[in-house]
Amino acid sequence: MIEATEAEFDTVAEWTAEAALDLGPDYYVPAGCRGSGSPPALDWLIDGMRLEPGATLLDCGAGVGGPAEYAARSCGALPVLVEPEPGACRAATKLFGHPVVRAVGSTLPVADSSVDAAWALGVLCTTPQQQELLDELRRVVRPGGRIGLLVFVAQRDLSSSESEGNHFPTPSRLMGLVDRASLRLEQWLSTANLPAIPDSWNERMDVIDKALSGRYGETEAWRLAERQSSRIGGLLDEEALTGALLVLRRG
Repeated sequence: MIEATEAEFDTVAEWTAEAALDLGPDYYVPAGCRGSGSPPALDWLIDGMRLEPGATLLDCGAGVGGPAEYAARSCGALPVLVEPEPGACRAATKLFGHPVVRAVGSTLPVADSSVDAAWALGVLCTTPQQQELLDELRRVVRPGGRIGLLVFVAQRDLSSSESEGNHFPTPSRLMGLVDRASLRLEQWLSTANLPAIPDSWNERMDVIDKALSGRYGETEAWRLAERQSSRIGGLLDEEALTGALLVLRRG
């Protein structure tokens, strides 16, 4: 039986790329960011991480690759993608063509101090190996380099059914992970305090979602992925989860 995380990050990821290719280039980046980033969040991270033209940006758990492409277009960063799911790797290659390696974030196939910056967007909450992930990000970023995170933070104890397939840290646990990784917190922002997402972006996302549901709405993989998304959306609505953007720096 297919698992919800496999459905969302592998099967549906590849379907998303196929739908975007049919819709046209204006839909590539929004499709690639589906579930992993929005223009206000990415703009805030790009600014806070001080990404510059030519900076190497490691996208850990890159998914379909939309945030990495957004950074490339926005500030001239040079993305390198690491993603564990083969469907997402193929999707990112089809849409954007950036270098992509299939691997998990807790054992990055990247040399020490070899990238200018890194980010992991919605990744920390999906793995029990959270300390290893942060330790690896610190290892591969050059001294003084910055790391961006998008994390869903638990504001109360969540049952196993509520957090199915996820590992949402509390604020205190998240800060403990950061401290043990010898990273310095430079900025923290609740996603609730971001500017509104542009209407043009939301309109494209609606078109993509309709295309996907029209093609795959009756499949088990789509239903599992949508159930997972709805569960997290419900927890965010009741503020049992809150979205947090962090900028960390390697000393």
